[in-house]
Amino acid sequence: MARPDVEVRRSKRRRRTVSAYRDGDKVVVLIPASLSRKEERDWVATMVARLEKSEQRRAPSDQELLERALELSDQYLGGIAVPESVRWVDNQQSRWGSCTPGDRTIRLSHRLQGMPSWVLDYVIVHELAHLFEPAHDERFWSWVDRFPQAERAKGYLLGWSAAAQVDSPPGESPRGGSSEVD
Repeated sequence: MARPDVEVRRSKRRRRTVSAYRDGDKVVVLIPASLSRKEERDWVATMVARLEKSEQRRAPSDQELLERALELSDQYLGGIAVPESVRWVDNQQSRWGSCTPGDRTIRLSHRLQGMPSWVLDYVIVHELAHLFEPAHDERFWSWVDRFPQAERAKGYLLGWSAAAQVDSPPGESPRGGSSEVD
């Protein structure tokens, strides 16, 4: 995985603690103003590694993604979408997911890791629907919209993209909004 952009924020009020959090694709590291540049570099490396390790622990494995996709297909798509594989990839910067109906594979952007489970589920349902409806047409959206939190997830992904100052992925819904997925 590519090294994230890091923003270091020094604080005179902060005495001893160092913390880090992810803000979109960027990692923000909060440190005391009194630290030297070398201490800053050391702490940044430590905190980025800790954050990435924590995020990897939370991310489902590819096998768990496949199992979840099969559950979602059964629950919302009548079991007609059966992927061969579902896996994380780190080379999708302009899409949340992609699907190749010919070999029945689904790839999910690593950027989804750590997002709420209902957002991940929405992207999986979206990609599952592409296994039998390739275009973003009315039929496609009627399948995707069976997922009860579809509109909420679209809004979440749109907001995330705006906050991270990245373009929303291509693809238009029949209602004129962005699909936010592919």
